[in-house]
Amino acid sequence: MDYRFVELNRERLSRALKARGVGPELLIKLDELGKRRRELQADHDQKRARLNSLSAEIGKLQKEKREPKKAEELKARSSELKREIQVCEQSFATLDAELSEELLYLPNVLHESVAEGKGAADNPVVRTWGEPKKPVPNPKSHWELGESLGILDFERAAKVTGARFAFLRGAGARLERALINFMMDLHRGRGYEEIWPPFLVNRSSMVGTGQLPKFGEEAFRTADPEFYLVPTAEVPVTNLFRNETLVEPDLPISFVAFSPCFRREAGSYGKDTKGLIRQHQFDKVELVKFTTPERSYKDLETLTADAEEVLRQLELPYRVVGLCSGDIGHASAKTYDIEVWLPGQGEYREISSCSNYEDFQARRAEIKYKPKAGGKPQFVHTLNGSGLAIGRTLIAILENCQKEDGSAVIPNALVPYFGSAKIAR
Repeated sequence: MDYRFVELNRERLSRALKARGVGPELLIKLDELGKRRRELQADHDQKRARLNSLSAEIGKLQKEKREPKKAEELKARSSELKREIQVCEQSFATLDAELSEELLYLPNVLHESVAEGKGAADNPVVRTWGEPKKPVPNPKSHWELGESLGILDFERAAKVTGARFAFLRGAGARLERALINFMMDLHRGRGYEEIWPPFLVNRSSMVGTGQLPKFGEEAFRTADPEFYLVPTAEVPVTNLFRNETLVEPDLPISFVAFSPCFRREAGSYGKDTKGLIRQHQFDKVELVKFTTPERSYKDLETLTADAEEVLRQLELPYRVVGLCSGDIGHASAKTYDIEVWLPGQGEYREISSCSNYEDFQARRAEIKYKPKAGGKPQFVHTLNGSGLAIGRTLIAILENCQKEDGSAVIPNALVPYFGSAKIAR
């Protein structure tokens, strides 16, 4: 957001920050920086006006060839003013850069339909699908099943790399690959253009989608040259049109992309230490849309339904919740989380987040479109959602489709991709 937007929408932003549980400190700092910038601009303009006046006076004296001493005095004052203006411009540039950096920490304005709440416990359930039940009397966790079936190896991954990594072996590796192909084909059939993005991005791309600067501690990066390992395919795919202007007849544009995802999971140590739930590296199929403001919330419903369709075809019970103001992401205006039922853990766990960012990312990445009715270019609205997280889908299949003999049945829709109907030791 630019500071002009802040000035025009200060009360709205203040309410949104309060609903998110964020204090007023950032807005106060922005106001202080904005005030200093206005004062510097006024000082600069006064000096520039005085310099122009002096230049005109000097020119007049020189043209009339009179008062040479006064002309020299005015020239000296003019040189001094030029130095003062240069200092003023340097100070303004420094202050403007600081203001621009602070604006990057300002979260998105929430959509009016977002429920108020402090955290996940306050997220309203929008709908459920399927019956959450126990497939066997005492369902095992996916890590117990995976290790007993010989398809998950955490111990050797820790030896090779470290904690929060895993080897998928044999049928486990085949199941991961089968899920990727199944999801990519499903979404391509629902109108998404398949795209294979780079898995390293530059800093500008991370800023464009909102990962930087606020979430820098979550990112893995290389030193020379400075690249970032993608935390999600959302980053390269959204930045595909950075600094470009699209045309309205082409919208919406829908992409589906696979990528490995890399996250430090800073601050999550001690949480989900077992299994595949919270890894530093995981696979995901991502859905990304570029659309107009008039239809972006309709497109959010469509995108969410497309992500849900994966679970429906795999016959995995799930529910959709709307993230409340205290649980929603920094860049999002509205988010639905899709949570799959995991009987081995006896609870629903997130498998997809589907969000409308409105023009938040488009402003950062300078992505606009030309309205077909004419007029100046407008910012697009961007949306994305997991369609789905591959590892968590694999978890859901193992836990929901397990049998008492320790095997796991493969959902019918996935059998052609996997090549057999079950995983057994």
